[in-house]
Parts: sequence; C-alpha cells; structure tokens
Amino acid sequence: MHVALYARVSTTRQADNDLSIPDQLRQLREWCAANGHPVIREYVEPGASATDDKRPVFQQMVGDAMEKPPAFEAIIVHSLSRFFRDLIEFGVYEKRLKRNGVKIVSITQQTSEDSAGEMARRLFSLFDEYQSKENAKHTSRAMCENARQGFYNGSKAPFGYRTLQTDVSGSRGRKKKRLDVDPGEALIVREIYDLFLRGHAGKTYGIKEIVKHLAQRGHTMRGAPWSIQKVHKILSSPAYIGEHYFNVINSKTGQKRPRSEWIMVKAEPIIAREQFERVAALREARSPKHTPPRVVSSPTLLTGLLKCACGHSVTLVTGKSGRYRYYKCSNRQSKGNHACQSRNFPEDKLDRLIIEQLADRVCAPDRLHELIAELRKRTRDTKDAEQHKINELNRLLKKAEAAQRNLYAAIENGLPFDETLQKRAQELKAERESLMIELAGVRRTHALPVERILPSNIEAFSKAIRTKLADKAFAKRYLQALVDEIVVSGDTATMRGSCAALANAVAEMKKGTSEEVPRFMFDWRARSDSNARPLGS
Repeated sequence: MHVALYARVSTTRQADNDLSIPDQLRQLREWCAANGHPVIREYVEPGASATDDKRPVFQQMVGDAMEKPPAFEAIIVHSLSRFFRDLIEFGVYEKRLKRNGVKIVSITQQTSEDSAGEMARRLFSLFDEYQSKENAKHTSRAMCENARQGFYNGSKAPFGYRTLQTDVSGSRGRKKKRLDVDPGEALIVREIYDLFLRGHAGKTYGIKEIVKHLAQRGHTMRGAPWSIQKVHKILSSPAYIGEHYFNVINSKTGQKRPRSEWIMVKAEPIIAREQFERVAALREARSPKHTPPRVVSSPTLLTGLLKCACGHSVTLVTGKSGRYRYYKCSNRQSKGNHACQSRNFPEDKLDRLIIEQLADRVCAPDRLHELIAELRKRTRDTKDAEQHKINELNRLLKKAEAAQRNLYAAIENGLPFDETLQKRAQELKAERESLMIELAGVRRTHALPVERILPSNIEAFSKAIRTKLADKAFAKRYLQALVDEIVVSGDTATMRGSCAALANAVAEMKKGTSEEVPRFMFDWRARSDSNARPLGS
C-alpha cells in the first residue's frame, strides 16, 4: 500500500523538546519498511489535542485522503489515540475515509478488517477517550492546587511580569514558578495607566491615543505592535494590582466559569488599587453605551455633543413634515414626555447661541489669556514629572547594565554558560533595551506650542475667530475638535472642552494655517460656571 504517516503530540512544550514525535516517526518508518509499504507523505502535528478535529495538519491530511483518487491508501499511526481520542469523532472520520478507500492502521494496536476488528477499534477508542478525560481531570486538579499554593501555571507571564523559578519541585522534577515584576515592562504598564488618567502635555488620552503614543516611542509588546485590544487588556486586568486569576475560562467551551471557581494567584502589584479603580470608573464613563460616538459626517452642527441633564443624549427631531427642526432629549423622544422634564430647543436658536458663546466667552481675549496661563502651568508641572521619570529610568538602566557586566564577568571567570544563564542574559538584554527605548521616548517629548504664544497672537486669534465661526462648516469642525460635550439643563448649557486644543489653534493661526482642525484635547472648563450660559437670554 501507498501510505501516509501521522505523528502528533498534545502540547507545544513536548514539540519544542522533541518528545515523542521523532520516536513515533522512527517506529512508523521501520514498520512500513518491514511490511513493504512505500511512504508517500508524512504529516506532523506539533502541540495539538486529539479530542477534537481543530488541527490544521490533520485537516490537510484528511483533505488529501478525500481526493479522487486518494493520495494514499492508508494512514499509519503509532496508536489510534494519535488519530483521535473521541469515540464518536473517530468513527465518523473512519467511515468517511473508508468510503474513499483509505484505511487507518495502528502499528501497536493492529486489528482485522472484519466485525471483530471494528469492535476492537471501538474499544480502543473508547478507552483512549476515557483516559484522555481522566488525564485532563487530574491535570486540572493539580494545576488548581498549584495555583492555590501561589504558584503560576503557564509559560508566558502577563505583560509587566516574568516567571521566576522557585526552589520547590513540581511534576517531573521541574521547578515551580512564581510571578515577578519585570522592571522594564512595568514602566510601560504604569505609563499606560498614567496616560489614561492624566493624559500627556495637556492632552487627554483614550486607548487609541495611547496606542499611537506607544508606537511613536518605539514601544512593542514583546516584539509585537501594540493594539487597542492589548491596551484595553492592560487597563482592565486585575493582574496589575497583584491579583492574577487562574481557572477562569473553560478551555472546552470558551465560556467563563462561575467566579466561585476562580483561583487567585497573588503577585507584587504594579498599579495601586485606587488607581486601578479610577481607571475602571473612567473606562465605564467613556464607554459608547453611556457616551455615543460623535457623528462627524452629519450636517447637524451639534451632533454627538449635546447631552441632557438626565444623562441621555440630545437628538435632532423634525415636525410639520420637516418644516420645524429642534433638539430633544432622546429618552423623552423614545419613552414619552413623562420620561424627562427637559424642553425642546429650536435648532437654529441653539446653534446660534452656542457659536456666540464659544466666540464671546471662550475665545474672548481675557478668557484665552487665563486658559493659556493655566495650560502653561500644567505643562511645566508635566515637565517636572518627566524629569523625575528620566531620573528613575536612568537609575534602572544603570542597575540593569551593572547586572549585565557582573554576569559577563562571571562567565569570563569560568562560570558555565548553561540554559539558566542564557535565559538570564536574554532577560537583562531585553530589560536594558526596553529602558533605553522608554528613556529616548521621554527625552523626545515635544512641548505644546503654548510657551511660544505671545499676547499679540492671542489678540489676533480672538479677533479672527469670530468671523470664521460664521461659516457653519468651519464652526462644526472646531466644535468637534474643541468641545467634549454640551450639557443642557433647563435654560442653561454648559460646555466642556479642550484647553490645549485652543492653544494649538492659536499657534496654528500664528503660522497662517488656521483652517486646520486642532488635535489636542483637555479640559478647558477651569471654573465650574465659567462656560455656562442661560439659553433664553
């Protein structure tokens, strides 16, 4: 027969250590040579469980076997458990292959082709399935107990941590591991939390902006680019307050287990609990469920900005076949007038009042001088924090370089360069590179143009902006860039927006590029009532 060989191990660790697969292939080749069966193809599956068919190499092999005519006449395996550890699935695939003229042959569990042989194969498969479930149960129980004792299960630690071998021996003589803070990665974790809470240089940072910030500074997540999902996981994982949880996900179903089954593995925290809770509250407040994204493409001037005092968005509605257009609380619109006591506001009147107040109260010379002075103070405070961070990075860098020198000196003096030393050398190298990238990024930080803005620039901007805001398209672009929200309560509208964006707009007009939409975001509502205006006046 023309045959194909299939060899498999269950874990990537086994595959990396060349366990079982070379021996399987050797025995399979020897058996085929002894029985005169030419080997057409060899399929090797490193690190895949046989409890399901989600195996790329397995599917490729089955696809080749189902060709017309088939690429080979038999699939040779060491034992039937290499092919499948599920009785029903084994029977399904065996019948499919048999209809196309392809047999499954085990060199250690040979059976006849009659009904007795078929029953024997079913019994072997049933025992393999039982054994697989028993092994999984015992392994899971041992890993849960390992976690209860405070040891870490798994090869890769969460970003910000590394695994540290202990003196306690586990199964097969391997040392048990605990989570230990990785100094270089921990700095990036702390920076992510700091950026989300405080922004940078007067600019508010959401998750997308944090991703851009990390990319601009050359930061990677262990060699891979940062993404929104990765940053979100950093900001939401309790591992960073020293609470890593094991046994959370059921690997078979992909569903979360009940919280009572989770096992906490304590570690040194990277982030203070109070900071973690503040981030959680801020993420909830910024969630699209509570703050719908702005519809920038809408021709409506205040789309996405208006919010009712009851917490719901304010939407544009029409009456009399579109002759009347007015803003109305979405809760009141969907549930009826009893749901909210706010009133409707004619679109033209509210648009005009908002533009007038932006020009007269926010962009007035005195107000601009006050806001930019406040921003200067914030920027200087940020510089002090950055200098503190540079000092800390330099300290950690010197410590890592000293550790590297000591390690190399020990090797030169005859210390054997084994796997443990090699791993430590790689860790120190990665830590040093991470610190150097972070240090270069902090030093590269450019200050906002606020320090270069003169009083004459402020006066010129204030004068010019009144004329430009008369253009509705221009006004819409500036509102979307400068204003975070406009909360309507009774006859009062309160605008909340970006101080740094105003400074950037002034600087752009200074350079003659005032048509650009400012990009920076921060809170320019310095006083609680500074931007409030009765709508009826």
